[in-house]
This record gives sequence, structure tokens and C-alpha cells, in this order.
Amino acid sequence: MHLISKLDFNMEKKEVKISSDLQKFIDKFEPNKFKLMAKGIEIRGINDMHRNITQAKDLIERLELNLIVSHNAEMLSYGGFEVNNL
Repeated sequence: MHLISKLDFNMEKKEVKISSDLQKFIDKFEPNKFKLMAKGIEIRGINDMHRNITQAKDLIERLELNLIVSHNAEMLSYGGFEVNNL
């Protein structure tokens, strides 16, 4: 138990850096709600998942960003998907 709390403390001190490609995506896509993660962002609260995922993929392709969109059934339950660095 002590090891876990020590690990959690160390994780809190880590700064998550945003890649330039991810920053460009955030600036252009303008998500209302997102959570910053170590590998990218999780966009939340999306109503029209198909449309938003398609728009995200199109934006990544058009701007030639080194990012990938990923999602699964659990994320679908709360209207979310991820945009991650390659």
C-alpha cells in the first residue's frame, strides 16, 4: 500500500508535455471538454460521435499531423474518443 501511494505522489509531479502536432489539433478542432493524458488527449461529451471522429481524422490528415484517433465501446458510453501521438 505504501508503494502505491509513493508511486501516485511521483505521478502527480510529472508534467505532461503537449506535442506541437497535438497543440495544432487542439487549436483547430477546439474541443469543449478534453482531458490531457501522457500519450495525448481524451475528448469528452461528444453527442455525434461518428461526425466528430470523422472530422478529427480529416483534420489530422489535412494538416499532416503525427496523431491517431482511437476509441472503444467504453468511451462511446460517455461520448469520448482519444487523439494520441504516434
